[in-house]
Amino acid sequence: MELGPYDRRFGFLLHDIARLMRKRFDARSRDSGLTRAQWQVLAMLRVQEGVNQAALAEALDLEPITIGRLIDRMEEAGWVERRPDAADRRAHRLYITAKTRPMMVQFERVANGLLDEAFSGLSPSEREGLLDLLVRIRGNLSERGVRTGELVDTES
Repeated sequence: MELGPYDRRFGFLLHDIARLMRKRFDARSRDSGLTRAQWQVLAMLRVQEGVNQAALAEALDLEPITIGRLIDRMEEAGWVERRPDAADRRAHRLYITAKTRPMMVQFERVANGLLDEAFSGLSPSEREGLLDLLVRIRGNLSERGVRTGELVDTES
């Protein structure tokens, strides 16, 4: 396959890698009965169980109405539950249900297999180095940009 002019540009590579990973994840998790958006919610709740809907929407870069509908469907299916927030009567905290926990094992297998495929041919130190660099880049764009006022979010 011949390389195009954008194949070594950071933004293009990052976007294309994310696209390919989504595509592979969808193919591997097709039989689960969950959409990618639902898997993303479960993945986020797995590490931040008890988060409120607004914070979840922000973390997943979704509109509050979109996450609300998604959570409604997942709650109806018994995959997540809303519990009252002790500090705010208007808010609810989100939790994974007992029904969902066995599915998380499947999720981990799919995710780990995908990472193994993506990192194939990289040594453990190269993998760690790559992740360290990406974390630093994310920090540069999120923390410093907000702190110095370099980034202006026109969509909010």
